[in-house]
Amino acid sequence: MSESPAALADEARTNEPPALAAGNLRVVPLGGIGEIGRNMTVFELDGKLLIVDCGVLFPEESQPGVDLILPDFSYIRERLDDVVGLVLTHGHEDHIGAVPYLLRLRHDIPVIGSRLTLAFVEAKLAEHRITPNAHVVAEGQNASFGPFDCEFVAVNHSIPDALAVFLRTSAGTVLHTGDFKMDQLPLDGRITDLRAFARLGEEGVDLFLSDSTNADVPGFTTAEKEIGPVLDRHFATAKKRIIVASFSSHVHRVQQVLDAAAAHGRKVAFVGRSMVRNMGIAAKLGYLDVPEGILVDLKRIADVPEDRLVLMSTGSQGEPMAALSRMANGEHAVRVGPGDMVVLASSLIPGNENAVFRVINGLMRLGAEVVHKGNARVHVSGHASAGELLYCYNIVRPKNVMPVHGETRHLIANGLLAEQTGVPAERVLLTEDGAVVDLRDGIAEQVGRVECGYVYVDGSQVGLVTDDDLKDRRVLGEEGFVSVISVVNRQDGTIVSGPDIHVRGVAEDDDVFEDIKPKIAAALEEAVRNNPTHTTHQLQQVVRRVIGSWVGRRLRRRPMIVPVVLEV
Repeated sequence: MSESPAALADEARTNEPPALAAGNLRVVPLGGIGEIGRNMTVFELDGKLLIVDCGVLFPEESQPGVDLILPDFSYIRERLDDVVGLVLTHGHEDHIGAVPYLLRLRHDIPVIGSRLTLAFVEAKLAEHRITPNAHVVAEGQNASFGPFDCEFVAVNHSIPDALAVFLRTSAGTVLHTGDFKMDQLPLDGRITDLRAFARLGEEGVDLFLSDSTNADVPGFTTAEKEIGPVLDRHFATAKKRIIVASFSSHVHRVQQVLDAAAAHGRKVAFVGRSMVRNMGIAAKLGYLDVPEGILVDLKRIADVPEDRLVLMSTGSQGEPMAALSRMANGEHAVRVGPGDMVVLASSLIPGNENAVFRVINGLMRLGAEVVHKGNARVHVSGHASAGELLYCYNIVRPKNVMPVHGETRHLIANGLLAEQTGVPAERVLLTEDGAVVDLRDGIAEQVGRVECGYVYVDGSQVGLVTDDDLKDRRVLGEEGFVSVISVVNRQDGTIVSGPDIHVRGVAEDDDVFEDIKPKIAAALEEAVRNNPTHTTHQLQQVVRRVIGSWVGRRLRRRPMIVPVVLEV
């Protein structure tokens, strides 16, 4: 296996990539490598670009105020006219969530995906007042976009209608799995098409981009069908309302909740805008089988006895504004209380653990019984575990492997699996977002790197918030704020007014700062006398150093300090 991302050759990591040679295929991941989310990969051949997936990453607690994190479009921003298509492997937010932001830059990019995937995308785009140039495809279908001939292969995932894509080009072939697992007993009967994988392997796969999310999990991922009996048992013991939280696109999980509710004579109400929207689409297209008369509008739940009601809600990841978090904080119309049962039917996305546990604690404090993956099998993964990936490698027999969709530990584990099945170590590429990989003569290698940072969505602002802004927000939230206002007379070097100190978010009383005021005044007077040409900014820096040093020693804090020096 080639070196880990941290140990990649400096030349390949930092150098601008060379111009793409004629007839070679270039692969540039702009997200999804080294992280769970923000999946986006750009393929380039003969001056044309094909994009696979365009998703978002959800913020962590260290990114306060951020709503979403997008891939960095800088690499393609000046070449949008060269984009021949955007292929979407499935309808999860980490694969489609950034599509509106890309189409804002060019509305008519062909958007290619399965029927359900495009239905989810079109509903999302309608909120942005964008009508997509949509191309519906299905498994077994071939379609050409510029120099890329695409064959679509059915794969099983935690959402219906997921597809892998096989690219045939003059420079070689690429198989991109998207997210997948090999559930042999799926609810919809649609299994991962291993026969197609084997056929493509016989044809020859020059580069294999494989889902890495569960590569470090031994064995095989549990079948989705095993969730049904667990839900049934918990529904049988619930005394009052049942609130089930899951991803708003997890159609299979919602189906099992509907089936369990019907079996126990309960009505179901969808809670959360995205849940209502997505399940309405899934039902309309026939992907969700809704028992007759089982649904009730959220506004009418007061008419349903508490022991006959199920609420299917968003918020399984502890998102602050999602329905479940607001219930846990007592800020939702649904008031959780003793006797209610809450089921978190989802996994924990890395980075969300604290937020989820905070919601669990809040619900339990209100008296609810909380059932989650830690105490019951109410969730199974949508990703292939190590045993399934080994099968794929043995079936496909790729010449080169580039693990995608996962954190560094997942990528490394996936690469080791490839080696175990006979892929030469030097043909396993462990890369990072922004890596530039060229495929030529059946050999894939990293040839450089492009800038690929985080792009933050903060309210209506896209890309205006920087890492420095987030650092300031963390300081304000954790350490507090101190402002110091002084007025100086530059002619005689005296302090006319102040220093006045104002404090926010610092536990100590303002009186504590009386001790430092004379020192600030003395430092300012000395600075003006010694150098009358000091600028206002330089005088403010004098104040910052004095009070910053004092606060650090005396209060053991590092608040944000805003000095203001006025002159008369």
